[in-house]
Amino acid sequence: MSEEPVPILMYHAVAAEPNDATRDLSVTPEAFAEQMAIVADRGRTPVTTSELAAAWRSGRPLPDRPVLITFDDGYEGVHRHALPALAGHGFRATLFVSTGWLRGPHDTGGALDTMLDWDQVRELAGAGVEIGGHSHSHPQLDQLDDERLRSELVRCQEIVAGQLGAAPVSFAYPYGYSDRRVRRAVREAGYAQALAVGNGTARRSQGPYALRRVTVRRGTGPAAFERLIEGRAIARAFARDRALTKGYAVVRRARQVCGRVARARA
Repeated sequence: MSEEPVPILMYHAVAAEPNDATRDLSVTPEAFAEQMAIVADRGRTPVTTSELAAAWRSGRPLPDRPVLITFDDGYEGVHRHALPALAGHGFRATLFVSTGWLRGPHDTGGALDTMLDWDQVRELAGAGVEIGGHSHSHPQLDQLDDERLRSELVRCQEIVAGQLGAAPVSFAYPYGYSDRRVRRAVREAGYAQALAVGNGTARRSQGPYALRRVTVRRGTGPAAFERLIEGRAIARAFARDRALTKGYAVVRRARQVCGRVARARA
């Protein structure tokens, strides 16, 4: 079976005037439209997360030059700005929603910016966008105890199923953080595959619960974007991100140990 790497693009907000909390991980509507035109010009074929994972599980061939277009959290601009650009090219995509951030009956008030409502999520699903889970309240899952971890995964799943009529089968880890325990919990909750960050191309050998993505942000220009979808110079482009990730991993592991000690003493 081919081990050809697949670029998975990770977007967040698509907005002309994002707030400070989402600015760095946002792109303008004009930039997003230009990036989708580059995807089309380079002959890339967008597939959903579930389609990629199913092909790698079964051994079925993927389309020529596949790419994934994914969005995290559920910002309103995905419907207002991204959907028309996707539809104009006939592109598939995956949206991972934090159910407690979306406007509507389950809103916890913790969202960082203007979010989608459930009618908009249904329109996106009807347009061929796969709706995946991204937890309920967007915590760092590896810092939670087992009970709350399961609650975050299952509550998200149940709300999406109740709103859309089908449970999500794909998941994206909030902040990209996971460990073996979190990945096992995601699998046991019924998700068939999950995406991390990692800022590298996805490969079948990574396994279905740790597929890597590359971050598209406000400073990603056309030339840099083209390198991302071609899988070129990614390590160099994200060298600083990787260094920060390794450093923070040490901090998170220390917090996990402290948390386990505190719970044992309680």
